[in-house]
Amino acid sequence: MLTELCQEIRNWFVRSDEDKHLGTFTIKDGAIAAPFLVEGQFYRIAGSIFNDGVHQYGKETENELTDETWEGQIWALAIPKAVQELAAEIEAWRKKYEDPDGPGLSPFQSESFGGYTYSKGSGTGSSGSGNGGWVSAFSSRLNRWRKIL
Repeated sequence: MLTELCQEIRNWFVRSDEDKHLGTFTIKDGAIAAPFLVEGQFYRIAGSIFNDGVHQYGKETENELTDETWEGQIWALAIPKAVQELAAEIEAWRKKYEDPDGPGLSPFQSESFGGYTYSKGSGTGSSGSGNGGWVSAFSSRLNRWRKIL
């Protein structure tokens, strides 16, 4: 979720260009050695075939990272706690409203009975769901961190 959130707001929370490390990196046995990262710090992999995105150093889940050697970048990130908490809220919202088996998502676009008619809105968000998606639902809270390029 943090990868999608950072992409949406165009903010990777990089403190300086010195936090962008370019070179040849190797992931072996699902782990990466990156001495410039601190245990628990979030980082972004860019330029890899299998592992692009945001990960948490030393806390990668099993099978999260695929073994490979690539030439690219690893960015040391400083994602604020409030953004991490917002990402967790968005995940919970998505589970409820975007998961086809979730309690908030009806399989029906419209229904009519006994003189009553109901239709969902036709606008779709990035998720393609009729409710506008997580970006619409959280836009006012995302704007605080959004970078305008």
